[in-house]
Amino acid sequence: MKVDVISGFLGAGKTTLIKKLLSGELKNEKVVLIENEFGDVGIDGTFLKEAGIEIKEINSGCICCSLVGDFREALKKVVEEYHPERLMIEPSGVGKLSDIIEAIEDVNFHVNSLVCVVDVNKAKMYHKNFKEFFDNQIEYAKTIVFSRTKQANASKIEEAVHLIHELNDHAKCIVTDWDELSDAQILEVMEEEHTHEHHAEECCCSHHHHDHEEECCCGHDHDHEDECCCGHDHDHEEECCCGHEHDHEHHHHHHHHADDDFVSVAYESAHVYSKDELHDMLSSLPEEILRAKGMVKSEEGWLFFDYVPEEIDIRDGEVQTIGKIVVIGSHMDEEKIKTIFKVA
Repeated sequence: MKVDVISGFLGAGKTTLIKKLLSGELKNEKVVLIENEFGDVGIDGTFLKEAGIEIKEINSGCICCSLVGDFREALKKVVEEYHPERLMIEPSGVGKLSDIIEAIEDVNFHVNSLVCVVDVNKAKMYHKNFKEFFDNQIEYAKTIVFSRTKQANASKIEEAVHLIHELNDHAKCIVTDWDELSDAQILEVMEEEHTHEHHAEECCCSHHHHDHEEECCCGHDHDHEDECCCGHDHDHEEECCCGHEHDHEHHHHHHHHADDDFVSVAYESAHVYSKDELHDMLSSLPEEILRAKGMVKSEEGWLFFDYVPEEIDIRDGEVQTIGKIVVIGSHMDEEKIKTIFKVA
């Protein structure tokens, strides 16, 4: 059985890549997808079920924190029940790839490919603002698949590739627009053997750490004067931008869970939206909102939507039993979000 992990930060395009891969050569394989949502309502599973893919959804948290135990059990149960030829895992956008790998190895499964989807236009911003989570996914990946390169200029792509290679100089990058590539071409890069192996004492990011207590949560050692893993400088008595206070001795040693840094809200909605109204709602989301997605009833049928900052995608979708909306952000004024989407 092959185990493929398709990771990527919020809104990078993991589901889109998975649909492309499963619609081609893999459609004749027995594939089971384990999809982990950060939040209480599964949305991406609905999109993927349209392609006839078996879904095992895990909600209400992310794999790397509250659901680590459940995730391990889910892996074993899925294999026992479905006997797949290929197990594809789509972690939460705020999950740590290192924790996913650990969980897979704990149940003695062999990882076939480790992929991280990176939005070429937002790589620098996510590296700066969400360093611990974004960088972890890069450092542990074997293949980086850039998304939205069609909309990016050459210098933006070069900048993103340079950033990736600074974090992981062994990862192979795919920068050509997906529409120009076949699923077979992408799979070929994903599944190529990687000869580089890390020694037990070496960190995945190729930096040697001599003492576990000296290691920052981002995976690097820092002097006291150095920049915090969250991307900001702090005096030792100052509150960290992550919302936690740290003593001088522990300033760089904290280990965040996604539940500490991100908030997810999910709603069911019976409101009937026009396409223009929905677009205006998404355009008015505050800057701290990193991701919104869902399906809602419209005057002509049903609308499926995806939102990341500065990008809105609204398309026609299949009939649903009720509208569902999921919003994820670094902070959340829930009453404001409810007002925007007109939910009770």
